[in-house]
Amino acid sequence: MNTGRTNDTYILWGAPPSLYTGKARSYLIKKRIPYREFFPSHPVYQAKILPALGFFVVPVLEAPDGSIIQDTSDIIEHLEQKFPEPRLNPPTPVQRTVASLIGAFGSEALLKAAMHYRWSYLKDQEKFLRAEFGRGASASRDSADRDAVAAPFMLAMQAHLPRLGITMETIPAIERSYEELLDILDAHFMLYPYILGGLPSDADFGLMAPLFAHLGRDPYPSTLMKGRAPNVFRWTERMNLDGFFDGEFADMDASYPRDDSIPETLEPLLTHIFKDWGPELLANADEYNSWVKGNPSLKPGDLVSAGADRRLHPALGEISYALGRQNIRSAAAPQTLWHFDKALRRARALFGAARAQFGALVQRTGGGTVMAITLARPLKRENYVLVVG
Repeated sequence: MNTGRTNDTYILWGAPPSLYTGKARSYLIKKRIPYREFFPSHPVYQAKILPALGFFVVPVLEAPDGSIIQDTSDIIEHLEQKFPEPRLNPPTPVQRTVASLIGAFGSEALLKAAMHYRWSYLKDQEKFLRAEFGRGASASRDSADRDAVAAPFMLAMQAHLPRLGITMETIPAIERSYEELLDILDAHFMLYPYILGGLPSDADFGLMAPLFAHLGRDPYPSTLMKGRAPNVFRWTERMNLDGFFDGEFADMDASYPRDDSIPETLEPLLTHIFKDWGPELLANADEYNSWVKGNPSLKPGDLVSAGADRRLHPALGEISYALGRQNIRSAAAPQTLWHFDKALRRARALFGAARAQFGALVQRTGGGTVMAITLARPLKRENYVLVVG
């Protein structure tokens, strides 16, 4: 769609506390694409962007010609094609597949931890969050006005916790999994500036979504990250710096590893992904496939939704799965499958030595069952929402 406007540069419609804005912003910085960031409190968002999308969401990228792109994955794919240099995804097949898998994990699987640490510890950071939501939602310079406008947005976000499976019973398992992830990433970032060596990729941008705005910036989880995983916190800073050089890694080339190899420190990360995200993916796939089977008249382009309403993140009933020893019940999330399926399709397109190399990596890290997931119908995004392919 198009806003009908002409701009002198790209506009990122986003907000400082927005999880996915952090992903898009980091990409634009690293790609060295000039942009300006505006908040949804701006009248142009209300008059042009919101009506074009049909629902409220950030981030949205508005191009100089007025065309708009929503969803960070679509934004990055669009800009990678339009601006091929510097290339911010490895050209080799195994590295590209691994980057896609880790990026999907960051964008989707860590949403529980991000939302938990923001809202379950509200009393420890309420003033900060009121200010952050207020500046994005209101153009007023009066703090009381901003607080009043921010309040319903904050309540709406808190209401998502049960839908995500975040309850008093599940919180210990969510925190255990996140702390384990921090330890794994901290060991990796002691040796490398980015996930795949000397250049960022989809893996970094996907992880940046939860690990910056929520977990690396909100006061309570930021303190946890700094104290437990200082190398991860430094990586969040690095991901918002122009260019790829970091004096800590002064002798490391701005390149991906040779011969399509994967740093050994990523194997514990992949093991963690398959172990802790795998059961959720399998449950989501089962629920989606059951929904497809129960709706045999579905046509390509039909909305993926339990009802008839257009939603950015639709739900298809409820799923149950294990996170460690804890059972979690949450809304089924086909958006998660859409992200994961990109990595799955890349994996299944591998052949020859690359297929053997990736297959051995999956075997070593316990991902065989997860990488065997098959969707009954493809998932696509059209007109900013998920549809059946």
